[in-house]
Amino acid sequence: MNKPRILLTRRWTSQVERHLADRYDLVLNQDDVPLTPAQLGEALRDFDAVCPTVSDAVTAAVIEQAGPARRARILGNFGVGFNHIDIEAARRAGLVVTNTPDVLTDATADLAILLMLMVSRRAGEGERELRAGRWIGWRPTHLLGTELTGKTLGLIGFGRIAQAAARRAHHGFGMRILYNSRRRVSQDIEKECDAEYVAEIDTLLECCDVVSLHCPGGAETHHLIDARRLARMRPNAILVNTARGPVVDEAALVDALKAGRVRAGLDVYEREPQRACAG
Repeated sequence: MNKPRILLTRRWTSQVERHLADRYDLVLNQDDVPLTPAQLGEALRDFDAVCPTVSDAVTAAVIEQAGPARRARILGNFGVGFNHIDIEAARRAGLVVTNTPDVLTDATADLAILLMLMVSRRAGEGERELRAGRWIGWRPTHLLGTELTGKTLGLIGFGRIAQAAARRAHHGFGMRILYNSRRRVSQDIEKECDAEYVAEIDTLLECCDVVSLHCPGGAETHHLIDARRLARMRPNAILVNTARGPVVDEAALVDALKAGRVRAGLDVYEREPQRACAG
C-alpha cells in the first residue's frame, strides 16, 4: 500500500523530519525558502497533505487554483496562528486545517522580555557597534539606556503568553502590570502579578512605559496600533510586538521611530530575520 505523500513547505527539525520520513512519503523544501502561490497551488494537487508555516500565504486563490484535481485533504499548519490561511476557503474546499496551540507560551513570553531588555538597555546597538569594530571603550554616557525595574508594562491581549510575560515582568523586574483584553480575566489570575484591567486601549497606551502586543492577527486587529495610537504613547515608550506583524501599521511605526516618539522591539517572523529588533 502506498504511503500518503506529504510536503513540508520549509525545513523542520531533523528529528521530526526523520519521524515523518519513516511513516510517509515525505518531500522536503531543500532550499528552505518560501514557496510561491503557484507552487503552493501545485502542492495541493500533488500531495495528500501540505504542511505550511506562517511564511506561506494559503489564500483562497491558492486553494481554488488547485481545482478539481486537488489531492490534498489536510493543511498541517506549523504554528499556533493560522491567519495566513483562508479558513473559509479551506472549509468550502473540504480541507482540514490544524495548528499547534499552547506550545509556544514560555518561548514567546521569553522573547517578549528579551526584546524589552534589548531596547531598554540598547543591547542591539552595542552589539552592532562591537561587531563593526567601532567600540573604543567604556565611558559614562555612552549608550545610556533605561531600566525596566519599576516601570509600567501594558499588555494588549491577556491570554496565556501575555500572562506568562506579565509574571516575568512583575516578579522579575517589579513592573506594574496593566492589561486590555476582550474579556477581563479572573481575580485569581490578576492577583498572580497584581494586574489591573484597563477597558480602553487608548487609556492603556497613555499610562505605560512599555507596551507589549499579544492579540491575535486577522482583520479585527489589522493596524490596531496605527499613527493615532502611536501618538498617544508616552515619549520614548517601548513597543514590543510578538503577535503578528500587521497588528502594527509599519509605515506609521517607521515615522514614529524617526521622530523619536517610540522605541520598538519587533518579533516579525514573517519578514527578514535582520529586522527582528529595531531600537
